[in-house]
Amino acid sequence: MTSLFDRRRTPARSDLAAAHLEGLVPAQKYVTGRPMRVIDEAIGLRAQPVQDCPLDTQILHGEEIIVYDMEEGWAWGQIVSDGYVGYMPADSLHDTPMTPTHHVHVTRTFLYSVPNMKTPAIAALPMGAQVEIRQVKGDFAQVTSGLFIWAAHLSPAGSHRTDYVATAENFIGVPYLWGGKTSLGLDCSGLVQIALQSAGTNAPRDTDMMQAELGKEVQDGESLRRGDLVFWKGHVGLLQDQHRLLHANGHHMQVVSEDFSQARARIAEKSFGEIVAIRRL
Repeated sequence: MTSLFDRRRTPARSDLAAAHLEGLVPAQKYVTGRPMRVIDEAIGLRAQPVQDCPLDTQILHGEEIIVYDMEEGWAWGQIVSDGYVGYMPADSLHDTPMTPTHHVHVTRTFLYSVPNMKTPAIAALPMGAQVEIRQVKGDFAQVTSGLFIWAAHLSPAGSHRTDYVATAENFIGVPYLWGGKTSLGLDCSGLVQIALQSAGTNAPRDTDMMQAELGKEVQDGESLRRGDLVFWKGHVGLLQDQHRLLHANGHHMQVVSEDFSQARARIAEKSFGEIVAIRRL
């Protein structure tokens, strides 16, 4: 058996691995996972079960996780949508059956205890959060928790937008946050993943995965288009047109739209070097 695997998307540790990996990766024990869903607004997934470990990514409300282990307040499992594996707070998960009927299509929307916008908000859900609607009361929809959400901020499950760049443009000005995927903060690949998911593309999480798995290479001499993905080693952005680049970046510490040629020169000189690929979906 080989021990060579990408830990980011392989539910395997030296002591424990998913049952379907038996015979493929070495582990002391193999277990069948337990489906659960995120009940908080968004939670962090980390490589190690410690709070000061950097975020690998975030998991949004309603997303499904396959949990393989729980210990000392941490769950270890795999995100169903993009396959990412890691540790997350166990008390943010629940195994009550839920079939999402809608998802949030605005950058952030509030939850209320009653269908009245003048009452204090209880929580807020980010774009991409999944909910199951029980009933509709006027302009509000009641979700399985019993709370109410503005119905116009929801779209039916399975519905998609066509212009993923327009989705990403909604996040201009949002702070840069390593591992983030919400309007409170996101990183370069988090921005691209959320945007592509809004258009029905189940994109992987990290830049190297995106470069390897998304679209086709734009050849030298081809005209660039809106929506092309521009890759550096460790960074990715979206073209709004031939001349504008949209990306979450550490130089501005936020999501910005800037002149592509100027950004390209700065990045080459000060951070990620030259562009390594441009890919088109």
